[in-house]
Amino acid sequence: MTSPDGGGERRTFTPDFLTELFRNPLDPGYADAAARRAREGPRSAPRRRAISAISALTMIGVGFLLVVAYQQTIADEPGRTKARATLVEQVQHRRDGTVALQNGADELRAEVATLRERELGGAAVARLRDLEAATGLASVHGPGAKITIGDGPTAVNPVTGKQSNDARVRDSDLQLAANALWAAGAEAIAINGQRLTATSTIRQAGEAILVDFRPVASPYEVVAIGPDSLADEFRDGYAGRFFRELVARYGMSFDATGVHDVTLDAATELKLRVAVPSTPPVSGDPPSPGPDSPPPAGTPSKGGR
Repeated sequence: MTSPDGGGERRTFTPDFLTELFRNPLDPGYADAAARRAREGPRSAPRRRAISAISALTMIGVGFLLVVAYQQTIADEPGRTKARATLVEQVQHRRDGTVALQNGADELRAEVATLRERELGGAAVARLRDLEAATGLASVHGPGAKITIGDGPTAVNPVTGKQSNDARVRDSDLQLAANALWAAGAEAIAINGQRLTATSTIRQAGEAILVDFRPVASPYEVVAIGPDSLADEFRDGYAGRFFRELVARYGMSFDATGVHDVTLDAATELKLRVAVPSTPPVSGDPPSPGPDSPPPAGTPSKGGR
């Protein structure tokens, strides 16, 4: 085609892919091979035998490599199985040791409580028990509410195959439930049996939720002791509306019911950071040191408190 400006330069246009495909359906490589066969004739018998021998040797080599790899995998399997069994045994041994230490600590705690009650008077023991119940150092029982929150179905992206965690309960959800119960008048709260205290933590660690560094799993039961209307106030409050929205959007489970009599165990491994006497000093005694006061002479500045 001549250019519109009248010059002698010829401009060519490349046809689109579909037009070229219908015009020349045979791949150029196949056309060249057919032309070469027509020009040179069929392959000779020695050449065919050589190609067959090379193909056979190639297949034998590949098969040999596969057999060697399989034998190596089988040979290494007992070692991996033994290492895994050793790790499982170590974990179980450590777990049994932890349980034994926890039982020993519980026995010593009970012995200390018995000696303390024997040495103190009745009024002091009653006041001490009230303080222990309020701080989580003693088990408590009474009416309250039980909040149950569970994971929803795991959604899978049909294109990428990636799983979505939107329907899983998160640490912030449990924090919201605990704070709403405290605000509604709860006196004691436990999540899956883990008693909450003033120093408790609810954190996310990967896909697991830790309450005071102990894993808890779905369904999550948040049990609280408080007034008889605790479950109704939670259900009708902002937390109840939030969890109902999660149920409608992600298919999670949520339930808030009242309980007449439930027992919450004492918290374990409660660590005290600062202790200040609550009784006023006797006249003539020096004032009690505060949290920021320097330690007296001869006492360590750090360590167990």
